[in-house]
Amino acid sequence: MDFEDWLRGSLPALVRYANVLCGRGVAEEIVQDVAIKVHARWSKIKILDHPDAYVRKMITNEYLSWRRKWSRLIPHSELHDRPSVGGSDIGDRYADRAELIAELDRLPRKQRAVVVLRYVEGLTDPQIAEMLSCSESTVRSHASRALAALRVELTANRIIFQNEEGSHAH
Repeated sequence: MDFEDWLRGSLPALVRYANVLCGRGVAEEIVQDVAIKVHARWSKIKILDHPDAYVRKMITNEYLSWRRKWSRLIPHSELHDRPSVGGSDIGDRYADRAELIAELDRLPRKQRAVVVLRYVEGLTDPQIAEMLSCSESTVRSHASRALAALRVELTANRIIFQNEEGSHAH
């Protein structure tokens, strides 16, 4: 398979992965940087058993190092209005998703990577440990801390929203 065919077939999934990992905008930059590196090494990468997994690892590593180098230059928007929680219409679901993505963005980069690799990509702790070059216990520690932080933040946001909603009713 040549590089262009592989990229055409794999690019949508790689961009989706990168979007969840590091957010829209940055994701496209990282995937582009990694695609350039993959193209230069394609003769070695194409013979691997799982080239897509290898490229995902490259994206993860690029995210971890890129964010360290450039995050101070990237403006981050804050969520000013609290979306409604628990609604059944599609707007509420998109608002809940936006809130979750905003909270993921506040996690330290390795915790976010572990959450994305575990819950979006469906990787096991040993696979994540290999991808991040750390121990399985470190993966579990990052996951535990990330989930605790998300639980606290999302719960606090819902309490604030419910209080604001209640004060408008009076």
